[in-house]
Amino acid sequence: MTAVPRTRAGFVGLGNIGKPMALQLAGTDGIELWVHDIAEEPVAELGAAGAKAAGSVAELASAVDVLGVMVRDDDQVRQVLAEVLTSVGDRPGPDPLTVLVHSTVAPETPAELAATAEPHGVNVLDAPVSGGPMGAAEGTLAILVGGSPEAYAAAGPVLTAMGSKVVHAGPVGAGTRFKLARNLLHFASFTAATEAQRLAEAAGLDLVALGDVVRHTDAITGGPGAIMHRDTTAPIEETDFWHGVFGHVVGLGEKDLGFAIALADELGVEVPLARLALERLAPGLGLPKNSSH
Repeated sequence: MTAVPRTRAGFVGLGNIGKPMALQLAGTDGIELWVHDIAEEPVAELGAAGAKAAGSVAELASAVDVLGVMVRDDDQVRQVLAEVLTSVGDRPGPDPLTVLVHSTVAPETPAELAATAEPHGVNVLDAPVSGGPMGAAEGTLAILVGGSPEAYAAAGPVLTAMGSKVVHAGPVGAGTRFKLARNLLHFASFTAATEAQRLAEAAGLDLVALGDVVRHTDAITGGPGAIMHRDTTAPIEETDFWHGVFGHVVGLGEKDLGFAIALADELGVEVPLARLALERLAPGLGLPKNSSH
């Protein structure tokens, strides 16, 4: 019986999300894991889980085929890649090294990194993650990948060990753009939540109870993602299935937003996002705004 070849994986950056991602790799059959971090404690923890410690990024890069990078910012990613490229000639075997940039970087950075690495025969994929420390610990991250199909395939065993939703978004840079679109919604929603809290507080309501209700109902309805099914943002034809569905959403939304704004005016609470939502909900969904508002 022929032994299944092991994937030699490396991981740099064992922080709040990087460490649990690496622990997922350490616990996956068929993956031999090497790790590096300037902090000793997470390296020791990974060692106890079966990973091998490398004394430097260069040493790690020379030992693996797929290298994940989860560091703080663009400059740290560039620094790691520069160290990686010093050791490319020391790698055994013919397969190119594939570097996965899990850090969320500027939209233009992945293409810059890929161009730097290409002359050295190193493939760079931008592979930012969504799901936070909890998703990392449970192996349920969404990983959004940009890069060539060949590099994506080479990184497949490593990606699927860390995430339960792995999306090949397109060429290098597409993963980062995907993550930025997703997080625009995330943090705009957080800002809207603070507006709702101010309104609830002024109305004498329990803010903790409000948060509990929001989480409860979002788990049922799907939250903002519930309306994200169309493959275009173009206006909706009246014969389209979504015309009726979103028409119902707009009717309810404009009514409830109108009532919430009236309550805010009565209580002297500023709700600029609610006012903007009232103006933009219908056209954002591809429908004309209700003339009653």
